Amino acid sequence: MTAYVVRRIASLAPVWLGITFFAFALATLAPGDPAELILGRVLEEPPTPEQLEAFREQNGLNQPFLVQYARWTAGAVTGDLGTSFRSGAPVLGELSGRLPATLQITVPAFLISVGIALAVGVTSAVRHNSLVDHGSRVGALIGDSVPSFVLAYLLIIVFSVALGILPVSGRGTWRHLVLPSLTLGLATTASLMRLTRSSLLEVLGEDYVRTARAMGLPRKTIILRYALRNALIPVVTFGAVIFGVLVTNSVIIETVFGWPGIGKFVIDSIFDRDYPVVQGFVVFTGTLFVILNLVVDVLYVRLDPRILLGGRAR
Repeated sequence: MTAYVVRRIASLAPVWLGITFFAFALATLAPGDPAELILGRVLEEPPTPEQLEAFREQNGLNQPFLVQYARWTAGAVTGDLGTSFRSGAPVLGELSGRLPATLQITVPAFLISVGIALAVGVTSAVRHNSLVDHGSRVGALIGDSVPSFVLAYLLIIVFSVALGILPVSGRGTWRHLVLPSLTLGLATTASLMRLTRSSLLEVLGEDYVRTARAMGLPRKTIILRYALRNALIPVVTFGAVIFGVLVTNSVIIETVFGWPGIGKFVIDSIFDRDYPVVQGFVVFTGTLFVILNLVVDVLYVRLDPRILLGGRAR
């Protein structure tokens, strides 16, 4: 197992380097001069050519692209994602300081998404072609068709404006958590539910399931003990991806609900051309996806020992 994990980490290293290159190129090649923008806001007047040149020299903006990228990547390996142009603070510190607020809504959203998806998906598969099955598929289609920001405003209209039972924005009591978490969770539930349903339907048609039925085993035992375990393999994979998607989707949801997390901070940084923060966010989320994929690969062994690891069955 240890050797397999080491090989997987080594295979994911080029992926991580690709993410860093994309993040750096995306911010560096974007239109606009960060030196002119930042100094103009700080000085409250157009900066002089000498001031612009001094700012570029201080922040390494006058160096060749590849030199800037190599220097920045070397720092990113050690956790140094640069310094924010706006605050002058380390980017990693700015992001990590807002991470608890983001996790405060993404973790409940993940639990909502997985809970509803598994319950509805399993029920739909077990009652195949029933009214419940057809209704869940229609609901999943509608859920996939509605953008998360539209869903957010619909929930605000219903629960905040019409009923007046939940606050529109801000961070404070548990009541402020409900709408952002519910919006994030519902936005990803449909895809996970459809995958659960289709995966379980496929497993229920396997020979060993029919044999278990012929042996007279209880239906609940067949589904929960035998079928569901194998059906969860693709669901676990997609579930890990869903968690990463929730973190990235928080950019939109936190902006809508005024939630002081990483997402809102990044949006503000984009408008201010704070390139180090944008680069750091892309690397942060990309690294999160890389780690989640590694965790999923390891979990495969627990879910299905038949999966080959490095050409040998474990």
